[in-house]
Amino acid sequence: MKIVIAPDSFKDSLSAQGVADAIALGLREVWPDAQLIKFPMADGGEGTVDSILAACGGERQRLEVRGPLGEQANATWGWLPDSHTAIIEMAEASGLQLVPVDKRDACISSTYGTGELIRAALDEGAQRIILAIGGSATNDGGAGAMQALGVKLFDAQGQPLAPGGLALAQLFRIDLSDIDPRLADVRFDIAADVNNPLCGPHGASAIFGPQKGASPEQVQLLDHALSHFADHCAKALNKDVRDEPGSGAAGGLGFAAKAFLGAQFKAGVEVVAELIGLEADIKGADLVITGEGRFDAQTLRGKTPFGVARFAKQQGVPVIVIAGTLGEDYQALYAHGIDAAFALVSGPMTLEQACSDAPRLLRERASDIARVWRLGSL
Repeated sequence: MKIVIAPDSFKDSLSAQGVADAIALGLREVWPDAQLIKFPMADGGEGTVDSILAACGGERQRLEVRGPLGEQANATWGWLPDSHTAIIEMAEASGLQLVPVDKRDACISSTYGTGELIRAALDEGAQRIILAIGGSATNDGGAGAMQALGVKLFDAQGQPLAPGGLALAQLFRIDLSDIDPRLADVRFDIAADVNNPLCGPHGASAIFGPQKGASPEQVQLLDHALSHFADHCAKALNKDVRDEPGSGAAGGLGFAAKAFLGAQFKAGVEVVAELIGLEADIKGADLVITGEGRFDAQTLRGKTPFGVARFAKQQGVPVIVIAGTLGEDYQALYAHGIDAAFALVSGPMTLEQACSDAPRLLRERASDIARVWRLGSL
């Protein structure tokens, strides 16, 4: 019996490695001799560096950078020396978790620190940089990151623009003369789980601005500012990528990465799967078990279980999901390679209880699944 265990993390509860370990313990109770292959996964958000380093044995680098509101932040990033590949989680430098709820401000938050991480990867000799861009606190179109890499933004008086997305409405001139020349020799891949455009009703400001502290009025101002920024970028770069899928990811960092760095957009789970070799190990498996904290229709947008199921479906391997909760329309995933889904909790309990008891609950659900599966083989 060969089983591939490839879950995402359970937010505020367990890392992807912790989830995989708990599931493996439950399966061992029923199948002590089974071949269990654990692949902690991520979809471009929190945990992407951890998942890749756990599988590939790379190095964790640390750097003090400028946080979303200009404060100092201690950020980490991943380095795979054999392939000269850097894995950067922008949330480490520009993430929502770095800003207290009462101080979140989409108008002035900046991705400058993410640019500093990119610069550190260049200093290390990176030939490929993977930008995992989930969980941002920013709405600056990636302008801050580009400024850290040498792009200069000026207002009509020739003064450098202030940080943040709102200031982009005052942009008058872009100067590319000092952009880091090493960028031209690096392959950039965006790992993300959203495909929104930069502007408009489905853009960065409208969809994600409110959770970053933007009021309805500020959402409109930010959307206008990003559109103005895109106009100037189109003139300076002779291309306009604002409407391409993923340009609205991470408050528009996806836009800047595409426009200035020539980055290619990929589903985060596919990037992680490629680096850790998931597809090769699914081949010949009897079962794949995946999971995430909340399994619902949004999973179709490229979350980990959806991506894992795509690989498994190509090989004809059945897939079972274990999730913290089963949300609205989760059944829609049954048409996309998921064969069954089970919620973690076994009875009424608070969210706090479910989070603290997650290892035990995962072990029990995995054991239950194995027992049912064994009945079918008798």
